Amino acid sequence: MVSAQTRFWILVALVFISGFSQGMILPLLSIILEQNGVSSSINGLHATGLYMGILIASPFMEKPMRHFGFKPMIMAGGMLVFISLALFPFWEALWFWFILRVMIGIGDNMLHFGTQTWITTTSPKEKRGKNISFYGLSFALGFAVGPLMTRLLEIHQALPFLISAVFSIIVWSAMFWVRNSRPDDTDVHSAGSTSSIRRFAQTGKLAWVALLPAFGYGFLEATLHGIFPIYGLRIGHDVNILSLIIPFFAGASIITQIPLGALSDRIGRRKILLMVLTGGILCFLFAAMFETSAAALFIAFAVSGMLVGSLYSLSIAFMTDLLPPSLLPAGNLMTAIAFSFGSLSGPYLGGLFIDHFPNVSFFHLITVMLAIMLVIILFKRDGGLQSSTS
Repeated sequence: MVSAQTRFWILVALVFISGFSQGMILPLLSIILEQNGVSSSINGLHATGLYMGILIASPFMEKPMRHFGFKPMIMAGGMLVFISLALFPFWEALWFWFILRVMIGIGDNMLHFGTQTWITTTSPKEKRGKNISFYGLSFALGFAVGPLMTRLLEIHQALPFLISAVFSIIVWSAMFWVRNSRPDDTDVHSAGSTSSIRRFAQTGKLAWVALLPAFGYGFLEATLHGIFPIYGLRIGHDVNILSLIIPFFAGASIITQIPLGALSDRIGRRKILLMVLTGGILCFLFAAMFETSAAALFIAFAVSGMLVGSLYSLSIAFMTDLLPPSLLPAGNLMTAIAFSFGSLSGPYLGGLFIDHFPNVSFFHLITVMLAIMLVIILFKRDGGLQSSTS
């Protein structure tokens, strides 16, 4: 069996697979459906299948993980992902592809919940932000590489699905060498004294503000990958250009994930969140002004990725700061749920927006969402929030 340090890097690699599968599926299916004449609102609604799967699975994962441990949860989730990816080429039907999206969402959530809880419960407090930044970095790297698979459509429509399935199996197989582990006995005993509903209620009361960045990242990620390709095609950009622009958001976040996580360990999550949200608003206002320029979009996506591309990892670190160990599994689940709600609302609202407001820039929708988050975090004056590094 591998060491704890090697286990950490295997978990980080599995997060890459989760990001890779999501980063590929969203733009890939959006482009295929758009080219097949599916409306943008139906296209956006179809994209929500991934996040419906995450929501469906979330309430049922805490108890099995406490009983069976982290490894079975991760192994089952990874298997669902690569089997679903491999099935896409076999039947091109909207309803069948929607079911596969849901299955990938369930598998991804099992992967996320297992790896995320394992990392947060074993990371020392002084390195928490940095360790979780590696988690976010790996997801962002996968998300950046995923959209590049759309270029394989020119060769054969089945190729991106099959290559990603094989790649997922290779990384997933590394888990066979990892020893299983469970939440600490004290954590299980403490959690056993309260119902799941009560644990979720306590988590929401203590850390609701820390869930907002996860919601915001889900909204951004799903909208930029699921709806922007449609909008980009409609304002005259080429598919190949879009396949290069989209990865710049997640790819640029790779540069700043670890520095921002380490800096948040020193000066606090709230200050970092206010800084990156302000910068993100300015970036998307710039994108709205110069959206017909491919060069301007490359710049806007890159700089915004360096800022708000770290929202999810900052959300996890923030949540971990505000909760006792016994509530961390529930906190990790609620972070995934917040991410899912953002991801569900993003594509659908984005699709409706570009259908009903064709003369208004799509990027204004993103700007408004970030501004609302900024105002809430700015005026939240909770004691725990002020001392988020403790």
